[in-house]
Amino acid sequence: MAQSAGLHEPEGKLSPDTIDRHRALTSIQEELEAVDWYAQRVDATSDPDLAAVLAHNRDEEKEHAAMAIEWLRRRDSVLDEHLRTYLFTSGSIVGMEHEAESGDDGGGSGTDSSGSLGIGSLKGTR
Repeated sequence: MAQSAGLHEPEGKLSPDTIDRHRALTSIQEELEAVDWYAQRVDATSDPDLAAVLAHNRDEEKEHAAMAIEWLRRRDSVLDEHLRTYLFTSGSIVGMEHEAESGDDGGGSGTDSSGSLGIGSLKGTR
């Protein structure tokens, strides 16, 4: 099991929301670990019928992980923002990070979504 499966701080000092998020994160770790285990078993078996059962089980674990991720996304605005930046995209993931951090929309327009040119206010300068 992952090192972070247990609480790192005394439970009495944690909010119920933090404990629930921990439960979801731990569940995601367990589901993804199960995906890995099933995938290895699919590769290792020479029985096609068993491989089909194991592949089905593996894919069920993916569904469970996705459901828990969605639960987290709905409760964490920063995670929501990052998922919206990176998921269901194409191209360089690292390139998208650079664009997101610089505010470059990749369109070459030089403006962000607010319409700002990114040069700041020119009022009061002489």
